[in-house]
Amino acid sequence: MESSVQRRMEAISRHLVLPREPNIVLHQVLLNGGKVKNDEAEAVIIGGMVLDIHAIPSIPANPRTTTPGKVRYVLGGVARNVAECMSKLGTKPFMISAVGLDMAGNLLLDHWKSAGLSIEGIRKQQDIGTPVVCNILDVSGELAAAVASVEAIEKFLTPEWIQQFKYNICSAPILMVDANLNPPALEASCHLAAESSIPVWFEPVSVAKSRRVASVAKYVTVASPNEDELIAMANALSGANVFPPIERGNNYSTESLFQKLKPAIWLLLEKGIRIVVVTLGSDGVFLCSKGGSSFMRTCLDRVKPYGSCGQFYKIVTSSCPPHWYGATDLERNPHLFAVHFPALPASVVRLTGAGDCLVGGMLASICAGLNVMQSVAVGIAAAKAAVEAETNVPTTFSLDTIADDARSVYSAANVVFNQSML
Repeated sequence: MESSVQRRMEAISRHLVLPREPNIVLHQVLLNGGKVKNDEAEAVIIGGMVLDIHAIPSIPANPRTTTPGKVRYVLGGVARNVAECMSKLGTKPFMISAVGLDMAGNLLLDHWKSAGLSIEGIRKQQDIGTPVVCNILDVSGELAAAVASVEAIEKFLTPEWIQQFKYNICSAPILMVDANLNPPALEASCHLAAESSIPVWFEPVSVAKSRRVASVAKYVTVASPNEDELIAMANALSGANVFPPIERGNNYSTESLFQKLKPAIWLLLEKGIRIVVVTLGSDGVFLCSKGGSSFMRTCLDRVKPYGSCGQFYKIVTSSCPPHWYGATDLERNPHLFAVHFPALPASVVRLTGAGDCLVGGMLASICAGLNVMQSVAVGIAAAKAAVEAETNVPTTFSLDTIADDARSVYSAANVVFNQSML
């Protein structure tokens, strides 16, 4: 009798007490007033997951006829590529996106799950047509033309869907949004981050979509345009087409190129963007801010190192000491500080994932606790690995190789502008 009563009491108690293996994340949320502690939180990436179709001719293509070559399915989308790159460098980003229950969507989801990444933030519905982009490359691997069917991102990545992941965003070390989002979704994402002082990274995606920065510039900590996107963003923020397209000519230097881009860079900084990372393809990167390198550190001081990135941090720091020789402490507001980081020589297979891996490498580095200067060097090293791979994101990264390549970039960086803009 006694043992029977005891069994019933034990059965009841199991429903009343906490389980022996509690949900650790939920427990942290409860202990921290609804937020995950920052050192346990994941960077949040919001934007497109896309199936890329790459058509690569074997010989120069002629119009109005077929050309021999190869056609491949490649997992893509700016936000997806960035997040995958981050995951392969040791972080575990939380992805917010939308795909359909079709062939393309299944390929994307299966790969995401196999990588051990959460699909909780990915909207999955029968009536969503998974975004697909057909890229036609030239024989050198450069993009010659493309057709994008990505309207599902704008239609289904709504403010209401994003709002469901408020706690993920508000506890994240950093939020990245890509400009595939429609303006209301961009504004909702950035506003949620601003409520908790979370740094926001704006990735422009394309010239046309880069103009969407106009409604969110005041929230943006870092923007990463290429030259053409920079001009489009500056024109959108100025309210007029006052910045003409950049024409390099045959002979140009890094300094002369910066002088051409400087007015547009300064306008972005004046409109509230704290750091501008201008990607220059084979010419490297301009890293620009108001004030000096210590100012750039304060822009991202909310970011705490991600717990599992200790090895990554140690390897890179041993190659790229945090106190860069060219650093300056000038902090005056009308002061423009710009550093040029060179690109690395590479055996190019294709170039479509390079910019995304540069951003992914930078974000992974920032989440690991590296500073912005170190992060640019790692980003360029990751971009080199990407252009030498068949896929948008390399299957694996060698941390030793990334660190060695980052050292080469870091040691060759130089200040191209460090003056008052008055």
